[in-house]
Amino acid sequence: MTRILSLGVFAMGLVLFLTATGVAQTPVLDRAQVEGCFAATPVGSVDPDCLGAAATACQSATPDGETTLGITACIQAETQVWDEILNREYRETRGHISSQPGLADQLLAAQRAWIAFRDAECGLAYSLWLDGSMRTIAAANCLLDLTARRSFELRDMGGY
Repeated sequence: MTRILSLGVFAMGLVLFLTATGVAQTPVLDRAQVEGCFAATPVGSVDPDCLGAAATACQSATPDGETTLGITACIQAETQVWDEILNREYRETRGHISSQPGLADQLLAAQRAWIAFRDAECGLAYSLWLDGSMRTIAAANCLLDLTARRSFELRDMGGY
């Protein structure tokens, strides 16, 4: 089955960049912290204070986690968990609305458009930093924020 909601080509480019530049350490990320953030965020909220907290803790727990590449790797590790949550919420929301004619197709179209927006927006965040090393952090943060926010939006949509 093809995953419609994968992190996209842009995120994969960041992963390849990290691999090519020698970030050999696997980020030490507490997945339960991300899941707990999702569970504790009330309906209607898309920007909780806990967003990014697992990546911040990862930076301290991972060797070289406070370097530009380490920070980016930790942000990407948290983003991966949010992507899994997003996919779960997408499936659940699609299941909830499948009895309404045409809604599942509209959700699919909206999600595809959202992916294109996310990739373009985070590509812009990357490009704004020109050749600076902060561009990987800016792009990774963009992917984290937008992916988490969409997870909450999908969760809230499921109970329409």
